[in-house]
Amino acid sequence: MTSSIIAHLHFGGADLSFRKKFRLFFTVAVVVLALGCVKVAVHYYGLEILELNSLLTSGIGGAIFIIGFLLSSVLADYKEAERIPADIRTSIEAIDGDLECFASINAEFDLAGSRRILLSTLDKLRTGLGHARDHKDLPPVLAEIGKLTPIFGRLEPMGMAANFVVRLRTTQDVLRRSMLRVYQIQRVEFVPSVHVLVQTLVFSIVGMMLFLKTEGDPASAIMFGFISYMFIYALYLVRLLEQPFAKGHGSVDDVSFFLIDELEANLRRSLDGEPLSVRHSHSEA
Repeated sequence: MTSSIIAHLHFGGADLSFRKKFRLFFTVAVVVLALGCVKVAVHYYGLEILELNSLLTSGIGGAIFIIGFLLSSVLADYKEAERIPADIRTSIEAIDGDLECFASINAEFDLAGSRRILLSTLDKLRTGLGHARDHKDLPPVLAEIGKLTPIFGRLEPMGMAANFVVRLRTTQDVLRRSMLRVYQIQRVEFVPSVHVLVQTLVFSIVGMMLFLKTEGDPASAIMFGFISYMFIYALYLVRLLEQPFAKGHGSVDDVSFFLIDELEANLRRSLDGEPLSVRHSHSEA
């Protein structure tokens, strides 16, 4: 019974995955423990000067409401970010599929060259979102997408119908728009005043809790730890969610790229000469 519960909570998986999942928890726990030590010192030296009253409890309740409201706004942007990898994969697969169909009737077209551009786009996207590039170096990705423009310009003289060329250019614009949205999310801070408000609220509440008169019993220590944990975790969470595409920072809270990984594997198999029908049958299996 115990082992099944542990497996359900994903504790039985790889140790690396466990550390990534609970990295923020352990970080906040260390901060809370440090604050607990400060609270013990404040109580020991008699520096607690604030009395518990209805104004303090109302202030804590109001701070919880405001931070919850702000978190809901940040999470809305995070949910939008989760849809972008699907849009990127849809656009690239649509471009690759149309070009593959055209290459089947026109041997002069360099399908491998266009696929290498698509693969390079995905590779530079992953590199640009990495820790070494500060999670926001996407101009090389946009430049790579721009390399498709002259290829599409040569398709109509080679025999592709004009409406298919228009469709390819439209899909290219959709792909570029998705990358620009990722670029904007990663570079632009979500309402800087929101961060100032959250930080000042957290610091004020924790500061008041440090100097609040307590009896020094275990119940007071537990309540101090619980309230401090809640506010400090929210502070870290807002900072974490403002860059949902950050890769390589040791967390699992970034937007999953499994759709991009599958797409890259499919394109590499295509470059090795595997037919499109076989590739699709593998992915369905």
